[in-house]
Amino acid sequence: MAMWLMLSASLLALGGLIAWVTHPAYGKWVLGIDKAYIYDLIWETILFTISTLCALEIVSPTPFTASTVLNDTNISPALKPTQHLIPRISFSTCAMLILLLIGRGLYQLPQTNVIKIHPIERLIRDAATQSQEWLTQASTSKSLTEAIETYHRRYQKPPPPGFDAWYSYATEKKSLVIDDYDSIYEDLQPFWALSPESIRAKTRTILSDQWNEVAEVSIRSGKAKVGPKVITTHRWMLDGVLSTMQGFVQWLPDMDLAFNINDEPRVAIPWKSLQRLQEHRTDVRSGPEKLSNEWSSDRAKKWQPLEEQETPQRPFEDRSRTNSFSDYGSIACPPASPARKLHLWDPRYFCAFCAAPHSDGIFLKNWTLSASPCHQPDLAYLHGFYLSPAAFKASHTLLPVFSQSKAQGFADILYPSAWNYIDKVKYEPSYTHPDLSFSSKENSLFWRGATSEGLSRYAAWKGMARQRLVHLANNATNPLPILLPHPSQPTSYAYTLLTPSTLNLNLDVAFVDDIARCWDDDCDNQAAEFGLANKSDFQAHWRHRFLIDLDGAGFSGRFLPFMHSRSLIFKTAVFREWWDGRVFAWRHFVPVDVRFHGLLSTLAYFAGTERATRPRVAAENVRTGEEMGSLKANVEAGREIAEAGREWASRVLRKEDMEIYMFRLLLEWGRLTDDRRDELGFTAPSRRDDATMGA
Repeated sequence: MAMWLMLSASLLALGGLIAWVTHPAYGKWVLGIDKAYIYDLIWETILFTISTLCALEIVSPTPFTASTVLNDTNISPALKPTQHLIPRISFSTCAMLILLLIGRGLYQLPQTNVIKIHPIERLIRDAATQSQEWLTQASTSKSLTEAIETYHRRYQKPPPPGFDAWYSYATEKKSLVIDDYDSIYEDLQPFWALSPESIRAKTRTILSDQWNEVAEVSIRSGKAKVGPKVITTHRWMLDGVLSTMQGFVQWLPDMDLAFNINDEPRVAIPWKSLQRLQEHRTDVRSGPEKLSNEWSSDRAKKWQPLEEQETPQRPFEDRSRTNSFSDYGSIACPPASPARKLHLWDPRYFCAFCAAPHSDGIFLKNWTLSASPCHQPDLAYLHGFYLSPAAFKASHTLLPVFSQSKAQGFADILYPSAWNYIDKVKYEPSYTHPDLSFSSKENSLFWRGATSEGLSRYAAWKGMARQRLVHLANNATNPLPILLPHPSQPTSYAYTLLTPSTLNLNLDVAFVDDIARCWDDDCDNQAAEFGLANKSDFQAHWRHRFLIDLDGAGFSGRFLPFMHSRSLIFKTAVFREWWDGRVFAWRHFVPVDVRFHGLLSTLAYFAGTERATRPRVAAENVRTGEEMGSLKANVEAGREIAEAGREWASRVLRKEDMEIYMFRLLLEWGRLTDDRRDELGFTAPSRRDDATMGA
């Protein structure tokens, strides 16, 4: 029996190890489980095991000896027939252990909903540590030679030609980030599986037809220009790209670039195909004597201009106005993941297991993991991009498309958006709209926007994040879990179910303009549900202590201006941008799950609540029908995050940082598209030259 138990345990351990390696997201979730839960689980397991043995010892007519579990003919000579496999336990010891188990259970019964430390306190503390650790590794290099060595260690190849020019540019612009450009590496890694010729051909294909809604920027002899087939309404975007490149374009090789002019991302590779692409080696010859820092001289000939008579090609599928979650949103997830295996038939119900891996109770713990669709099949009904995108032309083939943002699982190449670089919206406080100190602002959460997240038909708007937020702020009547001080233990907390109106929180959230992007009855139904607020000046945002930022059809262009203000930024998003790896949730902004189930409790922590009698609402492990303690506003905690975000934005989210990111990205892309890419690489200069360059 012991042998079989050991074998079973070994198999389970092996299965767990395999799951850990093949599903990193679940591994992160396991590591994030509350330590108190782990301790309680171990304690209860020990007590249960001992109690079971006690029970068997008491009820068994014979002791557990070797002769009871082994055939006489198979007894080991080293094991006496009367030797006990399990030590004898006296009746009094058994009784004491069983009483201890019962007593602990009775003690735990009233404690099941008591939380000693508010999760947000822990999340803020952990985020500060993570942010500092990231900064330490992101800017270790203090010279060009060190930057080259760090690059080689980090990415297992030498940097691309022109790296010295990039380093000089970055240091002259006082870039805080020198070494960590992992997002560029991750975006470009699949393209190493394609030949330079194939990449050039695919670029030509997607630029051949204006229907593809991809526009060209062409670089020749150190100068950039916009290609001929650009939709007039989006010309500003390409002009913004040229402005971003103006300070460094002279160091870029000849090439053509294809920029997505839609808000939505374009390329989603099926999981098996993506694994093959990512496994492709990215070798570049490592010996300095074998490397060249010069681009191929015939690059311009390889990028032939599009001819007017050339046959247009359309490699994209138009999936606008349809739910694309299964075909595109989750196609890059492993086949065994919940997003690929499960289908939630009734989106009205909250999917607890979908939120659990990235949450601490009802609070969003892991911002990166929260964007993954793989453990969240309910995302199919929680965002306009998945429900019914307004303009979505996509492909399952790896295509070289540069996009402003993308949902996790998409293979677009991220670049800093021209929207922010040319200040389509700008942080510009004035005498009329001052940006007061945090404590002097109105204690309110503010948002204004349009119904632009997706195109609604057949009531699809009811699942869109913007509509759900406005409903929650103004019309919600269903109770939500709120973490408040425990009535009998003032230093502890407990969850209670409350309707939003009982919290006395100030949510100034509304739609402006006309209800847009809707068909049939959905327009009138939304107008009846929401109403419309008057337009307000963008600079009026700074009056409010809390600002919430949401996706639109793609990324939100407001986040960077918001970050420069003295307000505390709440953010929910499925789209990620170029800066995602360098800005930290709970250190620089407050993350909110797209389900919004924790929004009010998160706001209550920073804004405070007033004592009120709570309605009786039945729910498991939730206190009901009693006077809960009021939550004092944590103004200082909110101010610290707001100031940390503001200070961080002034150091790593500047226009100069956008230029530096773009410069490095295009050098890497230049190498990828060069026929001699396996021998291109910048080598370290002499120490003397290095010192001169850094002077």
